[in-house]
Amino acid sequence: MEREKQESFKVLMFPWLAHGHVFPFLELAKRLSTTHYFTLYLCSTTVNLDSIKSSISSDDAAAASVKLVELQIPSPPELPPHLHTTKNLPSHLITTLIKTFQESSSSFSDIIDSLKPDLVIFDVLQPFAPKVASSKGIPSVYFSTSGSMPASYLHHLYTVGSGATFPFPAISLPDDELPRRLALLAQYMKDADDDFAYGALTRSTDIVLSKSSRHVEEKYADYLSALSKKQIVCTGPLIAADVNRHEDIEIMKWLNGKTLDSTIYISFGSECFLSKKQIEEIAKGLQLCDVNFLWVIRFPAEEVSGMSIRMIEEELPAGFLETVKERGLVVTRWAPQTKILGHPSIGGFVSHCGRSSITESMYFGVPVIAMPMNVDQPMNAQLMVELGVGVVVEKDHENGVYVGEEVAKAINKVMVEKNALYEGLRSRARRLSETMREKEDEEVNEVAQQLLKICAKNKK
Repeated sequence: MEREKQESFKVLMFPWLAHGHVFPFLELAKRLSTTHYFTLYLCSTTVNLDSIKSSISSDDAAAASVKLVELQIPSPPELPPHLHTTKNLPSHLITTLIKTFQESSSSFSDIIDSLKPDLVIFDVLQPFAPKVASSKGIPSVYFSTSGSMPASYLHHLYTVGSGATFPFPAISLPDDELPRRLALLAQYMKDADDDFAYGALTRSTDIVLSKSSRHVEEKYADYLSALSKKQIVCTGPLIAADVNRHEDIEIMKWLNGKTLDSTIYISFGSECFLSKKQIEEIAKGLQLCDVNFLWVIRFPAEEVSGMSIRMIEEELPAGFLETVKERGLVVTRWAPQTKILGHPSIGGFVSHCGRSSITESMYFGVPVIAMPMNVDQPMNAQLMVELGVGVVVEKDHENGVYVGEEVAKAINKVMVEKNALYEGLRSRARRLSETMREKEDEEVNEVAQQLLKICAKNKK
């Protein structure tokens, strides 16, 4: 092991272009940079790299050991460079971005030739990446940013053909829903294998990384390992600290004026955009329950340039902002989510249950009021219920949408009704938070050791 003490191994990190993927890759790179074993290179588009520069510069260890590498992808007229990211991307351009991303394989190959990395850590939507790496004698490891539970369920569905026999009945989806969507994506991807997750697990060298805490998802990680014949190594929660911004002052000052556990935070992430009807129903729910709230409403990039408070008033029910002004704050810009969830006034999180959001809610001990929208979010909501740290807003049985009365009912369960459910949610959420924090350094150290073994073995 003498080499490891004398020389850093180069690791090229290559996430998909979504912020929910870029930031876990970045945070893992920052954690690995605290060792003397690795120099990390994070490869993405210019617009994504610009969004993370402040996060790296604020961390001395990361600034020294994490380098940013620009990926060149084409810019068709409908997808200019500022849209080379899923953040605020209009939904009709998602498949265009995926297809265009596949055309970056030659740029990625040139980057490997230039850097000569010892290891590539890749994401699911670029099956060309491990093939390019392998052709150059470089090992690669798949990093699942969606965690162990969704991957184990989908792998079971792929292997068996039905979710009915999944060994953990708390998790279920209609058998044709996600496989159909995943099959549609496959047609847009370069070098996708006819295998689970386009061959990502099969092509991963020795291990698969999973953005999860083993304490939270141990049974799912073990089952995924049995299905994939790969060791599943949990990275821990990988919570990034929000960089201080002047724009945060108003939000944090407002929260400082609220009492302990009195306020709900409402956010559906940077890629889930609510219809006018859905905004109106959530607003109706907030009017029906007497709790403080901080609501972040996002719009696609094409609508942001003309954003004004008048537009928000048009989206919300007439007079809503005036009615709730003493107990509610509506924000249309980016908001510091980890700062908000870590604030003592926050007692509940109305969330679409994206992976990063549920991880942050667990890490900060905040119960979730789940309103899953699509893809793997319903499974994430089911996990929160199974863990006893969340409730799900029921949809209207006739038209399958969320309605104000059910939003209010779920919020009241978490925030108002002082019963066994209320106390149990909070105590379980806090215990879960404590355990995740206790184990996170240990989990990252295990990741480092496993990656070190792969690099060292390939050099022999």
